[in-house]
Amino acid sequence: MCELQKVDEDLMYQRAKRVLGIYRDVCWAAVNRTEHIPDEMFDYCSRDLESALVYLEEFAPDKEKEQFEDRVRTLFETRWMLNMIDSAMLMIKEYPKYGDIYFEILSKCYLTRFAYSESEILELMDIERSRFYNRKKEAVMLFGCLFWGTALPKVKYYLNEYK
Repeated sequence: MCELQKVDEDLMYQRAKRVLGIYRDVCWAAVNRTEHIPDEMFDYCSRDLESALVYLEEFAPDKEKEQFEDRVRTLFETRWMLNMIDSAMLMIKEYPKYGDIYFEILSKCYLTRFAYSESEILELMDIERSRFYNRKKEAVMLFGCLFWGTALPKVKYYLNEYK
């Protein structure tokens, strides 16, 4: 896959691992930032992040407008990032060979709210340590290929069309 996309395999692996590694913190930060937006904003929409962002996109307060817009813009940028990761993860789950295993490994290692220890993952998945490491590396590589090869180009295309 890397050869077809003319991408350095090691670089792809490191980038993918880095993106996956920040997912949990980015989610936490996004939720934390929404808590700082005035409560009255949420009286008009549910406390669900997606609904709140849609509401905030259409209505901005008059006070401290620039600071408010920066905060909301950051939330939207975070949401785009999370959506791209989620999109790549859904494609991984549908991958014909080991897709479910790859999805499970990446979820437990990087995406769930609380991080599992390696021994917990091995026990939960009933998988040998060496097989786990092989599948994890394959999963990270597949994520990288799908993220940079599919999810990111879709967003770039959408943004270009939106302009």
